[in-house]
Amino acid sequence: MFKKISEMVKAAEDKQQTIARLILEEECAYSGASEEEVTERMHSQLETMKKAARKGMTGQGVTSQTQLTGGDAVKLSRYHAQGDTLSGDSILTAMENAVATNEVNAAMGVICSSPTAGSSGTLPGVLFSLEKKMNLTDDEEVDFLLCASAFGLIIANNAMIAGALGGCQAEVGSASAMAAAAAVAAKGGSASQSAEAFAFAMSNLLGLVCDPVAGLVEIPCVSRNVVGSVNALAAADMALAGLKSKIPADEVIMAMKDVAKRMPRELRETGLGGLAGTPTGQQIKVKIYGTDL
Repeated sequence: MFKKISEMVKAAEDKQQTIARLILEEECAYSGASEEEVTERMHSQLETMKKAARKGMTGQGVTSQTQLTGGDAVKLSRYHAQGDTLSGDSILTAMENAVATNEVNAAMGVICSSPTAGSSGTLPGVLFSLEKKMNLTDDEEVDFLLCASAFGLIIANNAMIAGALGGCQAEVGSASAMAAAAAVAAKGGSASQSAEAFAFAMSNLLGLVCDPVAGLVEIPCVSRNVVGSVNALAAADMALAGLKSKIPADEVIMAMKDVAKRMPRELRETGLGGLAGTPTGQQIKVKIYGTDL
């Protein structure tokens, strides 16, 4: 497997392959599985993503056991349907699917961690927005996921994807960068443009803290996936327009790791600082657990 994004991009260019194709071959060589077996598993993951997004936007949506989150994806969908919105169709579609997926996660439903449960709405948000806009086939959507996973693997091996280690920059930030890279590829951009989009997306979310209210993956986790999806689409367009990040993608990953090391524990999923530490955040915790400890 590739250790650096620069290595992966060069290999794709040298072989004149897409990153999705490149990582599929690498996975088969590493695991011993056939291409059919790998793609079948990816199709299964894709279907899990689709079911979660649909569930979150069906009827009145879903609501968590704590009642802290739920129904917002449906509200977004109805608002979108009215047609008079500030954001465009692609952005609203991404927002709806991101929220729907994370609300299903908060309600203990089945989701695909991509790369984590707390960031599980970002990739589907972008993917299903592109599906609608570009009429992507299931096979093209699997290629999107393969490309995203290639970038995610390099993040995980060089830094981290867990909020407890790196804050939300490591979760939603990573998911956003993965989605941005895959979005470029889905639009027909080059491997190097995918790397530029990745760098822009991750750079934009450096320092994002993980401060779950009451320690639950609900507030502000659900809405942060909206930020991740929208940021990914913006970063992808920047790269497709020919913009280039002054800091290479691999160095952005290491910058994220450095920021993570400097981040206090109160802002790394402990539920102690940030929004979790506000008076209202503390009141919510007491209401749920019956204690202020």
